[in-house]
Amino acid sequence: MVAVARPSLEMRAMRREDLPRVSELENGSYDFPWTLGIFGDCLRAGHPSWVLCMDGKIIGYGILSVGAGEAHVLNVCIDPLQRGQGFGRHLMKRLLDIARWNGAERVFLEVRPSNPNAQTLYESMGFREIGRRPRYYPAHNGREDAIVMALEFDVP
Repeated sequence: MVAVARPSLEMRAMRREDLPRVSELENGSYDFPWTLGIFGDCLRAGHPSWVLCMDGKIIGYGILSVGAGEAHVLNVCIDPLQRGQGFGRHLMKRLLDIARWNGAERVFLEVRPSNPNAQTLYESMGFREIGRRPRYYPAHNGREDAIVMALEFDVP
């Protein structure tokens, strides 16, 4: 029997020198990606911004906005070559922990109706659809609605 080495996973705060790799993942994942400048603005604004590394290489990232007892998942992404292995769930669990640590009682996010894999992940983590934002996202045929989802933390 051959022992299979498990990859080493690390979640850490995003740094300015991470932005080229983060932008590379963003551009490889979305038809209408955030710009490098938007990621830099998030760091400058102090938004909790995190990267997920496997064996030292960034394979995902997540960015939150937190305030007034709420958090908003602004962007989350896993390397397309690493999807389907539970890394998105791992990253989202940590983002939810960070939201809690920052005093959030609920977390919001938007997701495209054309992204059923993400919707399924979020629903499995307790998020529920609370509304729609018409024509929120750019799309090749015009605009696409956003499904607005929320997760309420149990407050003791």
